[in-house]
Amino acid sequence: MMIGTDSHTVNAGGLGMIAIGVGGADACDVMSGLAWELKWPKLIGVKLTGKLSGWASPKDVILKVAGILTVKGGTGAIVEYFGPGAESMSCTGKGTIANMGAEIGATTSTFSYDDSMSRYLKGTGRADVAALADTIKEHLQGDPEVYADPSKYFDQVIEIDLSTLEPHVNGPFTPDLAWPISKFAAAVKENGWPAKLEVGLIGSCTNSSYEDLTRSASLAQQAIDKNLKAKSEFTITPGSEVVRYTAERDGLLKTFDAMGGVVLANACGPCIGQWARHTDDPNRKNSIITSFNRNFAKRNDGNANTHAFVASPEIVTALAIAGDLTFNPLTDELVNEAGVKVRLDEPKGIELPPRGFDVGDAGTKLRLRMAARWKWW
Repeated sequence: MMIGTDSHTVNAGGLGMIAIGVGGADACDVMSGLAWELKWPKLIGVKLTGKLSGWASPKDVILKVAGILTVKGGTGAIVEYFGPGAESMSCTGKGTIANMGAEIGATTSTFSYDDSMSRYLKGTGRADVAALADTIKEHLQGDPEVYADPSKYFDQVIEIDLSTLEPHVNGPFTPDLAWPISKFAAAVKENGWPAKLEVGLIGSCTNSSYEDLTRSASLAQQAIDKNLKAKSEFTITPGSEVVRYTAERDGLLKTFDAMGGVVLANACGPCIGQWARHTDDPNRKNSIITSFNRNFAKRNDGNANTHAFVASPEIVTALAIAGDLTFNPLTDELVNEAGVKVRLDEPKGIELPPRGFDVGDAGTKLRLRMAARWKWW
């Protein structure tokens, strides 16, 4: 178990931890050796069956769960994801789901230890930790009888078939207003939300893994190959210098640049309003879409008239290319610069960099070596 003073401490649930974000005073108590207490949480089980494919991503799992539970439905509860569908997802995909557990009010979210976590540990220089975890794997997972009859052990059980899960777009103004992509265009029109998309933003803490960036870059490359120009501004915020450096080394950032994207600093950035928002009228209703987590009014740019929507990095990228919230990349065509109708193919991603992660900054390299040695990273 781990506690931290950031709401995104819960990201570590993607690596099988019970990780809870707390206030500074609580953290100080723990660091000084005092006990930390909380009300005994309820347990919400999310059984995942099937396997993600096509345009669907782990982000869509939590967007759908948010639609089911609402922003208050996870309050006072730990959410555990399990089942063959959970095992089929990448470790970083699990991290995205756990990260956004804060948006449903959950105390934390977690997954059982599995092969994807072992691969991630090995891929990030912690093969010795993976080897130790692999030897006690059965003790880092839920008991078989719990998963065989989850309703007996969980206060609430939700089941999602990943094979039929649609990409979702949530919002505006709340992360639990969930729209399957097939119904989103109609919702935009019926509610009078600005259909013109002004900015698409990907990355930040929630969705900036190597897998996320490769899936988005595959769409950016399609735009280049199919003679499409992005109709919206498009920004990329790497979640760390390791991811940024590796993405640059492997040509992903060059692809984004050729598409018209702008790479921002490795930071929260636009998620908390720290960016240069280009707008000709701050009082005009407008729409942006991000792969971040929070989208309440004024969150991203201080403008109550900004309609902020949340989706996966690949959906954000596709909509930024189209410049239109009513565009459905699964079914619709776009007209390229030559006046020819073209379709975007399904995004393709790579779970971990084939050449491994790397970083140019000597200080970061030293921290990584120390972390691998002392096992606190």
